[in-house]
Amino acid sequence: MKIYYDPEVDALYLKLGDENPDGVMEMAEGVNIDTTFNGKITGIEILKASEKLDLSTILSYTLELDASILGRKPYQEAAE
Repeated sequence: MKIYYDPEVDALYLKLGDENPDGVMEMAEGVNIDTTFNGKITGIEILKASEKLDLSTILSYTLELDASILGRKPYQEAAE
């Protein structure tokens, strides 16, 4: 999934796949679902996004690290 936000028009787009949409369904005012001809959801567009949701929760990210990596020593070359 990829997230795009255009602050000039206050629009958020959640791209859910690589397929191109064939149609769109309006779920609520300013909330549109892009679909393929067989009903697969490819994206979600939210207009006036800052009025409908907290953008800071959408436009932030979290990295999950394997805890075993944190205790490792940096790579050291073998002695010649």
